[in-house]
Amino acid sequence: MANKGCLWGWIIGVVALLLIILVTVVTIESVLGERISLPMPGRHVGLVRVEGLLVDPEPVIADIEEMTEDASVGAVVLRIDSPGGGVATSQEIYEAIVRARDAGTPFVVSMGTVAASGGYYIACPAETILANPGTLTGSIGVVLSFLNAEELFGKIGVDLEVVKSGPFKDTGSYARKMTDEERALLEETILDIHEQFVEIVSLERDLPLEEVEALADGRVLSGRQALEAGLIDRLGTLNDAVALAGRLAGIEGEPRVRTPVKPRRLTLVDLVGSTLGSLVDRPTGSAGAQYLWCPGK
Repeated sequence: MANKGCLWGWIIGVVALLLIILVTVVTIESVLGERISLPMPGRHVGLVRVEGLLVDPEPVIADIEEMTEDASVGAVVLRIDSPGGGVATSQEIYEAIVRARDAGTPFVVSMGTVAASGGYYIACPAETILANPGTLTGSIGVVLSFLNAEELFGKIGVDLEVVKSGPFKDTGSYARKMTDEERALLEETILDIHEQFVEIVSLERDLPLEEVEALADGRVLSGRQALEAGLIDRLGTLNDAVALAGRLAGIEGEPRVRTPVKPRRLTLVDLVGSTLGSLVDRPTGSAGAQYLWCPGK
């Protein structure tokens, strides 16, 4: 009798502990307003979201590393909804995906509303790229913008004095027009960065260089057009991408999805920064070449 009482005590204790954990999880989810992903047996599909302007690569890279270092994750879906952003940012995210892919983690890309320019650049190393028929993608090209406030300064009586070590040191100054020599120098640099983009697309998509060059004039394509051009592999939704990733991971049935513990959320600062960035590309202080689709310019 004593042994039975002890056994029932253990059972009641375990049930009580599970109930406490369940109540705690529900409470936390209610407070945070998001679902908590708990470890579950079996293999999972990791889901990493890339949203908005590509400005800081670290949050995306951290999410990729978290998913690929999780032993229960057999494949990763990269959900991209981005018009692109900084060249270096795009390249660093690309390299992180390549490292994870070469280490044995299959990647599937699901394109949302827009996955253009840098958003397309980071999609290239995926094993399979899916887009919706109306997704906006492509926009293979580089943009470098400068603000010219020379006439405004003249009207309000402001004059900027510059002391420089060489003729090109203040190239892109907002206080004066760009010279022909400066423009030629910048165009040469932009062409080199553009070639880097074209070479990556040609390499990762296994397309002849001349075919990519014909598309690399900055044009944006629909998902259906991108499929015809060979820039993506098939049309499909996020659910289709998850199902495909599950098959690549060898998961039978409907795969469970894991997300990073602390998924990045768009804040008011992100939204304001994205809006201003698309208008002026940060002309002062942090100007740089961008793999960015910027309609309306």
